[in-house]
Parts: sequence; C-alpha cells; structure tokens
Amino acid sequence: MGITFMVSGRSTCTRRRVGAVAVKEKRILATGYNGAPAGVPHCLEVGCLRQQLGVPSGQRHEICRGLHAEQNVIVQAAIHGISIKGAELFCTTRPCSLCAKMLINCGVNRIWYAEHYDDELATDLLRQAGTELIHLPRPGDVHLV
Repeated sequence: MGITFMVSGRSTCTRRRVGAVAVKEKRILATGYNGAPAGVPHCLEVGCLRQQLGVPSGQRHEICRGLHAEQNVIVQAAIHGISIKGAELFCTTRPCSLCAKMLINCGVNRIWYAEHYDDELATDLLRQAGTELIHLPRPGDVHLV
C-alpha cells in the first residue's frame, strides 16, 4: 500500500489524490493515478470545473476532465499488453461504481483500499461479482471496518 500512496503523489487532481497499483503473484503489473488524459492541460493548470460549480464529491463525473486512478491502471495495462485478469488492486481510495464495473470486467478478484469512498452501488456490484473488498488502513488510521 505504501507504493500506492507514492503513486498517488503524481496526481494532478485538485480535489483528491488517488493512486492504484495492479499486482499479480507479488509483481506490479501497472500503476495509475487520477488526472487529465495525456497531452491535455491538467486541473492544476486550468482549475476544476466540478469545484467551480460546487459539485459534491461522487457526482457529475462526466464533467470531470480527469480519469480515475483505477481507470488509468486499466489503460496502462492495455497500452502495454498486460492482462490484469486475476490481479489484485491496491488503491488509496475505495473505487466508485464506474471503476468497480470496469475492474469487475477486467477480472480483478480482490481490491485493497485505505480510504473510504461512499458508493453503495460499487459495494453491491463488487459483492455480486464475488470481488473481495478489503480495508487496509494506513498506519495510524483508527477507522474500523
């Protein structure tokens, strides 16, 4: 999980820094962090439309210029021809429902997360798909699951 938090430091999102790492058989397959697509100005440069409009967390994802860390893990794996089927995902933040659906279809079988993200649909979908969801708190974190 420490590597996942290091990856999140590359995030260019002004609202939340998220990192994700796909691992299989104790080997890192791909990493991702949240931010704008390659070649597009980052939110740090042009600002955040969702923040400017006062959109609460978890809403109006379609107007966000960034991709989620989990989406970027999938994209990076695909670009490099790496299957993440059967992999585990370490993520600083619990996936949203959009990312949960993608991770289910990629065949990720276990997701470790440190910080909670309130999305009951994501939880339900992961449970129905048989994808294990495990809270792995940061050292010093007192939240119990």
